[in-house]
Amino acid sequence: MQESLVEYGSRRVIITITAIFCALLEIVDTTIVNVALNDMKGNMGATLSEIGWVITAYAIGNVIIVPMTSWLSAQFGRRNYFAASIIIFTVFSFLCGNANGIWELVLFRFLQGLGGGALLVTSQTIITESYPPEKRSMAQAIYGLGVIIGPTLGPPLGGYIVEHYSWPYIFYINIPIGVIATLLTLQFVRSPKYANKKSAKEVDWAGIALLAISVGSLQYVLERGQEDDWFSSSTIVVLMVTAVLGFFFFIWRELTAKNPIVELRVLGNGNLRVGTILSFILGFGLYGSTFIIPLYTQSTLGWTAQQSGALMIPAALTTAFMMPVIGNLLQKGAKPQILVALGMLIFFMYSFWGYKILTPDTSESAFFWMLILRGIGMGMLFIPITALSLSTLKGQQIGQGASFTGMMRQLGGSFGIALITTYMARQNVVHRNDLVSHLSADNPAVQQRIQGMQHNFITKGMSPDVALQSAYKSMDYMVMKQAAVLSYMDVFLFIGVLFLVCIPFVLMVRAKKNKGVDLSEAMH
Repeated sequence: MQESLVEYGSRRVIITITAIFCALLEIVDTTIVNVALNDMKGNMGATLSEIGWVITAYAIGNVIIVPMTSWLSAQFGRRNYFAASIIIFTVFSFLCGNANGIWELVLFRFLQGLGGGALLVTSQTIITESYPPEKRSMAQAIYGLGVIIGPTLGPPLGGYIVEHYSWPYIFYINIPIGVIATLLTLQFVRSPKYANKKSAKEVDWAGIALLAISVGSLQYVLERGQEDDWFSSSTIVVLMVTAVLGFFFFIWRELTAKNPIVELRVLGNGNLRVGTILSFILGFGLYGSTFIIPLYTQSTLGWTAQQSGALMIPAALTTAFMMPVIGNLLQKGAKPQILVALGMLIFFMYSFWGYKILTPDTSESAFFWMLILRGIGMGMLFIPITALSLSTLKGQQIGQGASFTGMMRQLGGSFGIALITTYMARQNVVHRNDLVSHLSADNPAVQQRIQGMQHNFITKGMSPDVALQSAYKSMDYMVMKQAAVLSYMDVFLFIGVLFLVCIPFVLMVRAKKNKGVDLSEAMH
């Protein structure tokens, strides 16, 4: 019988705050770098594709470590492992800020990602186990605040730091928080007593190697595919084959090994299976829309990093407000699948709204209510999905389940961003060709527009031939901008339809509301 880890009073408050800070540290770090890439590029003399590695390396480190966290906690004791992860994360944050060259920075980001990946899942397990079963929905609400607000908080915070200080400070701000979190963890977090600690000889080294190779390869393919033109690049082809074979042998190994590094049998739980799929879709929507809105506002509307980051704050606050409300509803017996279905419907409405309002010069106020709607939708998705996934797991299975949902959320995000960038590049070409086909030189309206622009440039002191060239260039720029806006519209519609299609499947999940009893059968 495993000892109870339920905490009460101020001790529980301290543990909860520590865990949320750690989850926030890790997630903010995933997106805070996005707005600083330009400065880093200039500073390090790196190319655009080299600087992209700063994000890729961190994501690869994250995704490799997440499925192993439950096992590592059992191996070293949860408190020690959690504290060690914070220390690794903090030390490499400092080294990232001090990196001299681009590849040094990439290496430190990878190692920082190995520390950070553990923070996310372990903090979820710690919070879940510190609360009694009847209060777990509320615990997930509190944890969810960090997970949903984190990606939104990154860009405005990064934008502020880059504008007022310099890019290394986006890493240095982790240091004081990391030191405090380490001390609080060692003082307050307790480790469950695990019976199955393994000696070095019993460790599933083959499983670890296969997991790292397959997940690392897949993450590389997703992050770099668009830039390397997918399967016309031999590296991408080799890594895709490696990922597929790696996963096949990894699954076979984990199901036959005596001491598997990842307990795949926990996926026998129907709720968890459904939950992992929903977490993947949630990651797709969460990271996809967090990625696309700042991109659109900065590249098409010409906003600064700080402005486009600040745009997301009301939505994050709405989600923060929704979390405890939803947690409360679940505690009172609301069905998670109904809430998830409603959340998906709201997310569809948000996406469709985005599809409707995007233009080459949309005003800031036009985004406000649309993003509030996104905040409500996200609040209704995160906790019910987590509650559904972990509701019928006990003891060590909670950690294993949290690992799966955490990994699927990250992978969903990577998949989302990879798919969106590819889709947009393709759509851009389609729309551009379509627009150009309507601009024939014989069209009087087109000629009039060109002459008008030429005249405008002549009044600014250009010679007629240079003015004509400039008029054509301006026309081309307008076509490019319009094509880009149409591509963004397509992406919004695409994400919206994805969420809409999922609603019937969510409603098919059968749930029996019993405390601690199996809450749902497998989804057929």
